[in-house]
Amino acid sequence: MALLSSVRGTHQFNSNLFKPGTFCSLMSFKILCYSTSYTHIQSVEPSSCSPDNAKDVVDSLISIFTKQPLTPSSPRLNQLAPRITTQVVESVLKGLKSWKIAQMFFNWASNQSGYKHNCYTYNAMASILSVTHQIHPLKVLIEDILNSRCPFTPGALGFLIRCLGSVGLVQEASALFDEIRSMGLCLPNIYSYNCLLEVIAKSGSIDMMEMRLEDMHKLGLQFDKHTLTPIMQAYCNYGRFKDALNVYNTMHERAWVDAHIYSMLIVSFSKWGKVDKSFELLERMESLDVKLNEKTFCILIHGLVKESCLDKALQLFGKMRKAGFIADVSVYDALIRGLCKNKETDKAICLYSEMKELDIQPDVGIFTKLLSCSSDQSIIKKLLEEIPEDVNNETVLLLYNAALNGYSSDGLIDEACHLLQTMISNKSSVDAQLDLPFKAKRMIFPNSTSFSIVIDGLLKKGRLDLALGLFNDMQIIDCKPNILIYNNLINELCKVDRLDESFKLLREMKDSGVEPTHFTYNSIYGCFCRRKDVLGAITILREMRACGLDPWIKYTTLLVKELCAHKKSLEACHFLSNMVQVGFLPDIVSYTAAMRGLINIREVDKALELFRELCSRGHCPDLIAFNILINGLCKLNKQTEVESLLNEFAKRGLFPSVATYNMLIDTNCKNGNIDEAMLLFLRMSGEGREPNVITYTTMTDGLCKAGKPDDALMVWNEMGRKGCSPNRIAFMAIIHGLCNCCRPTAAFQYFREMKQKKLVADQYIHMALLSGLLSDLNFPAAFEILREIVDRGLFPQSHDESYLTVRDAVHKLSKDEGTSSGIQALIEEGKIPTSCISVVGNEDLP
Repeated sequence: MALLSSVRGTHQFNSNLFKPGTFCSLMSFKILCYSTSYTHIQSVEPSSCSPDNAKDVVDSLISIFTKQPLTPSSPRLNQLAPRITTQVVESVLKGLKSWKIAQMFFNWASNQSGYKHNCYTYNAMASILSVTHQIHPLKVLIEDILNSRCPFTPGALGFLIRCLGSVGLVQEASALFDEIRSMGLCLPNIYSYNCLLEVIAKSGSIDMMEMRLEDMHKLGLQFDKHTLTPIMQAYCNYGRFKDALNVYNTMHERAWVDAHIYSMLIVSFSKWGKVDKSFELLERMESLDVKLNEKTFCILIHGLVKESCLDKALQLFGKMRKAGFIADVSVYDALIRGLCKNKETDKAICLYSEMKELDIQPDVGIFTKLLSCSSDQSIIKKLLEEIPEDVNNETVLLLYNAALNGYSSDGLIDEACHLLQTMISNKSSVDAQLDLPFKAKRMIFPNSTSFSIVIDGLLKKGRLDLALGLFNDMQIIDCKPNILIYNNLINELCKVDRLDESFKLLREMKDSGVEPTHFTYNSIYGCFCRRKDVLGAITILREMRACGLDPWIKYTTLLVKELCAHKKSLEACHFLSNMVQVGFLPDIVSYTAAMRGLINIREVDKALELFRELCSRGHCPDLIAFNILINGLCKLNKQTEVESLLNEFAKRGLFPSVATYNMLIDTNCKNGNIDEAMLLFLRMSGEGREPNVITYTTMTDGLCKAGKPDDALMVWNEMGRKGCSPNRIAFMAIIHGLCNCCRPTAAFQYFREMKQKKLVADQYIHMALLSGLLSDLNFPAAFEILREIVDRGLFPQSHDESYLTVRDAVHKLSKDEGTSSGIQALIEEGKIPTSCISVVGNEDLP
């Protein structure tokens, strides 16, 4: 879509946003004001009768065609036929009430000798058909116009285009426009094009609209205010933010912006969520003394509330009142809704009071919002008392329930109970015994929704027994519990392991004709699963199967995991088999949990058996299931089974994950198959599986253990190049590995790097470094490690194996000139145990 560059002017609105930029590539010329007359031009033709006689003809024709049944060959019609003119036909069409009769008359006139329709009679007929939305007859009329080669004035063409556009015939209007122009029946002017643009713009055909702008440019037609207004409206409607602003800037430079244009843009800003820009433009309007109309105020207030800009909505509401407009109920409703949502109840009540002062009757929606958000008992009482008398009892009950919901939502469950008790007292005979907050204005009885709201609130507060008491009250006043009440009570009873009471409610539920749902049964099923009661779980599953209800996966998986956690993995497998016998196919997650449990108790063969069973039942095992099995097989060093499983991987179109490779590499490293591990490591990248820190740590540790420190350092350096940051475990692996490979000085450098990264090494790393550095006669580094051991409180006890290493270090470092003073300082500070001090100076240390 070609965009045209906009005319640049001296004015810019909001230099940060409203910059005169490109509007469309076709607006590269200076736009000049253009005015034209759109007045109707009457046909100039000789009249065969005087005005008085013409009126008689019109009246007679209307009378004849209106009278039923119509006789087209009547003598009177034959007498009138020679006297018809286009003006007479146009007047008759306007006087007929039925489009069918109008069409009949139009066709009769078409067939009269010496008469021919002109553009105005065609337009009169088009107007009738468009108003009555007669699409097919309108299309036939278009064909007739083209076949008759009737000339059209530019104004008449514009009128016809608008008729077609009003019924959605946009493509037909565009094609007719081109046909009439190409046939030489009309030379369209700026008005004709503006009408076409308006029709296209309203349809949202942006590409077609811009193409027509290009046509106008090529014809040398100068755009005017009426050209750009529908264009701007189209861009606004379809979210073309920048294009709409560019049109605005162009119109502003030509001084064509009026209240309608401002309102259009402000409303669009509001719809786009650009509230600040709406207010910026609104302030601009006020500075120019351009007034918003009432409709725009209302639209903006609704938009601001929708965008949660309540302060600005209230500010605009004040401007609306200052402008002399009185808001309707919908505006108050929007503002009160926003205030209630923000829990600004006092402000909402103030608006409600203002409505009453202005004699604007609040609707049920406003009462509902206020009752739902208020927690002040006096306000709720007042609102309930002010419910209009003409509101029916059903609606009043809805409002009472809204008040109950408001209390419950705010956690004021005691207040909700009191209000419900007020309603109950209307239907009971114990009102004298009740201490109620107020008496209802009329007898409003609670329904199941009333009880459901309060019972749910009580359950959320953990007041289960009080909720059960209300449930019993329902029975007393003969109010039938609904499914929600039963489900909530059963669910809460199951949560606190009161299973017997749950079953009692389930039986009552069935007896009362309320059908249990999947939620009902799954609440009970979940309780059995939490109890690890396999028999009970299977029993309820059988009942669920009979009802056509499915168990929730989360509870099945929970039971399997709980059994496995208590070393009952075989029982978990038996449970899954029973589920299948009942008629439920457990989810892959449940099977995976069972396989993990079997692996943990070293029942790998059972896990493989379960895996095969899973495949045979139509489940496609996922990568997690494969990895669990591979991990178990690797731990038991069953390489043949691992290879078989990897082949199964490939058959199912799965590829080993990074976690899979890590397990395989670790197994090979531990088994001394370092070359196989390295092949797996190299294969990872080839399959798009980038090694992670676990992979690199496993490889460096394995290579060091295999006596290949240089290869380990190459892997370590590659980890850095790939942007994989080593963690604490990785550092300890390379340090310990290098120490074991008699490279303690190199290991010491990694120890220092580890400290710089604020990673803390374990005691065994310090001991390995200390021992290695002493062997390497690197006494300064050894003293640094000893000092670290002392400062961190890692000094071993005398019975630890590493104690001799530290004692030996103290002895050797005390004999070295470079470190002896440091050892002496530590002794004086009391940081070296006396058991080590006694050997200092003794040459016969063990």
